[in-house]
Amino acid sequence: MHDPVFGTKDPTLTYKTRIGVYGVIPDETGKRLLILEAPNHALFLPGGEVEGSETDAQTLDRELLEEFGVRVTQVALLGSSSEYFYSHHRQTAYYHPATFYAAADIQKVAAPLEDFNTLMLMPVELAAAQLKRPTHRWAVAQWLKRQGDEANSGTN
Repeated sequence: MHDPVFGTKDPTLTYKTRIGVYGVIPDETGKRLLILEAPNHALFLPGGEVEGSETDAQTLDRELLEEFGVRVTQVALLGSSSEYFYSHHRQTAYYHPATFYAAADIQKVAAPLEDFNTLMLMPVELAAAQLKRPTHRWAVAQWLKRQGDEANSGTN
């Protein structure tokens, strides 16, 4: 199975590769997800760009501390997808491959280091529809499919 690619590569643009790691992180009820709203009101899953030689786990841990001041556990791979897009804010074309993980057990451990984002728990269906990046919406769909598969496996 191939990782899905979103967006269209414009042959007239030079793309900067930005590798990311993100988490689909439900609250204890499983009905709401941890979501970050950027200053421009775009919604994203928690996570961000891999720095240096970080592992996926190290990237997600660092980003969650920076953005939310939280730690999570029970990380399971959901999959990878990528996107070609142009950031008008940064005046840059990006190729953005990303890996997504399911996580649980949100624990507040510190104040967020970044104070310019709005942090929220958003109903899963709303998040699935309103996340800005199609790769993030894809990851939530993978998480929902896994939740359904786990629920159905208990009835067979």
